[in-house]
Amino acid sequence: MVTTQFRQIPLLDLPAQYRHIREEILTAMGRVLDSQRFILGEEVEKLEAELAPYCGCRHAVGCASGSDALVLALMALGIGAGDEVLTVPYTFFATAGSISQVGAVPVFADIEEGTFNLDVGKVAEALAAHPKTRAMVVVHLFGGCADMDRILQIAAGRGIPVIEDAAQSIGAEYKGRRAGGMGSIGCFSFYPTKNLGGYGDGGLVTTNDAELAAKMTALRSHGSTTKYIHPWIGVNSHMDALQAAVLRVKLRYLDGWSDGRRRNAELYRAGLARAGAPVIAPTPAEYQTRHIYNQFVIRAPRRDDLQAYLKQQGVGTDVYYPLPLHLQPCYEFLGRKAGDFPVSERLAGEALALPIHSELAAEDIDYVCEAIAKFYRGA
Repeated sequence: MVTTQFRQIPLLDLPAQYRHIREEILTAMGRVLDSQRFILGEEVEKLEAELAPYCGCRHAVGCASGSDALVLALMALGIGAGDEVLTVPYTFFATAGSISQVGAVPVFADIEEGTFNLDVGKVAEALAAHPKTRAMVVVHLFGGCADMDRILQIAAGRGIPVIEDAAQSIGAEYKGRRAGGMGSIGCFSFYPTKNLGGYGDGGLVTTNDAELAAKMTALRSHGSTTKYIHPWIGVNSHMDALQAAVLRVKLRYLDGWSDGRRRNAELYRAGLARAGAPVIAPTPAEYQTRHIYNQFVIRAPRRDDLQAYLKQQGVGTDVYYPLPLHLQPCYEFLGRKAGDFPVSERLAGEALALPIHSELAAEDIDYVCEAIAKFYRGA
């Protein structure tokens, strides 16, 4: 590894990505501006038609955000007050927040160290302690799928549906099957930091069930199936046509960007191994046949000190996630305490996301690995 001069390496470089597709983006946005149709409409319908097969599903329904996608999924499955929904405590807040928004109560099961995803061995214990559990929200975190065959088998035995929170994992695969196409409903986010990110917010639900698709289509429009006729009480969660137009352009590049992230992940693993730094780099499980690395999260001793040092060296990082959900102030009423989910709590103190976007050069990755090595050598 060769010492290099000081570099500025952002965690995510959206301006660099935009420069490559600027003219196509402006053309697509101009098409929407000329049409003066800004909510739903043809652009959204075309995006839905393109994303359904990409995600390995028959149906896709655009909505306003990834958080709304989770809410729509729960509403469509009839989850509400008095119900319990199993999920993980180590994830973005919306996973549990959506459960609370529909009046249900989150039930937590711990995660695996290797994948940061649901520990299937903990599921039976959680379900036995919570007989009111009526659904599971399974998170495919950081771009890698959870162990879905085992999860779906357990859920089928209890007769409960599985919602895939695939907000970070569009295009990821489990044994060759795409995230969002294995459970009852898949939920995606197009927040700008995602592999497929809009120029604003947006989300998507996917399903192979035509009735669920029709219901979620209605629920995103206040539960209306015909203008001013409302079989259900829904929400206002329309996708903007401008976002759909942008996403349709970016979808053409998504696989190349995701492949670039996978290439960079391999360079990181090799570079960190050469550096001999005492960090644990993420390695896909055997069943994660396509990891798309929305984040490349290492486990690092003295994580906060390392993060501060990397900032001094010009390297952007972030912590996903510093406080597990069962310890959040708003969930004190659940009666959970420190020590209840030890893996989630330990990883919350060790996890550090490094730059992984496809615009990185190999020299950038060498620079980051060398900086990490210098930190642990006491430089």
